[in-house]
Amino acid sequence: MPDARGWPCTAGAAEGERVEADELLVLVARGDQKAFEELYGLVSGPVFGLVRRVVRDPAQSEEVAQEVLLELWRSAGRFDPRRGTALAWILTLAHRRAVDRVRSARAATEREQREGMRAHHPAFDQVAEEVEAGLEREWVRHCLERLTNLQRQSVTLAYYDGYTYREVAEQLSLPLGTVKTRMRDGLTRLRECLGGVA
Repeated sequence: MPDARGWPCTAGAAEGERVEADELLVLVARGDQKAFEELYGLVSGPVFGLVRRVVRDPAQSEEVAQEVLLELWRSAGRFDPRRGTALAWILTLAHRRAVDRVRSARAATEREQREGMRAHHPAFDQVAEEVEAGLEREWVRHCLERLTNLQRQSVTLAYYDGYTYREVAEQLSLPLGTVKTRMRDGLTRLRECLGGVA
């Protein structure tokens, strides 16, 4: 039964629906359009709901959800049922796309603000600013190299690739508590290094 937006209500999918989604995704990977239609009906509600919580704007949320479902059609072959359920994989795609949209919107707003500020300030020394930015990047890279391999992987996945702690734990095949501890220790060491303490 569709909700007010016309999206099928599939929140709280039962075990049978999860298995069905897994089977449908395998068929979609083979180019089965009918299976895609069924999968679309099964997952479009949860995808929209997740995207809406991240993006907030209803129109942009619908757009992002459609992009995710189109990506699902194109990349269904990348689904590996040994690594989790189809619904979890699809919602991971949705989360990443939603986070990308929020970051992109934030970056656009910041660019507009910088342009507005430049219009009211005298020209700056672009060469000096580029050199300073390059030195800062190099120092961050240096500090990241001082972390343990697990700390560096955890911090990179979470802060550069946008994964949640749970997703980082899945990516590294480690318990969530271990990842949280390594992340905390890694961030502490990074703070000390970047502050010039270490």
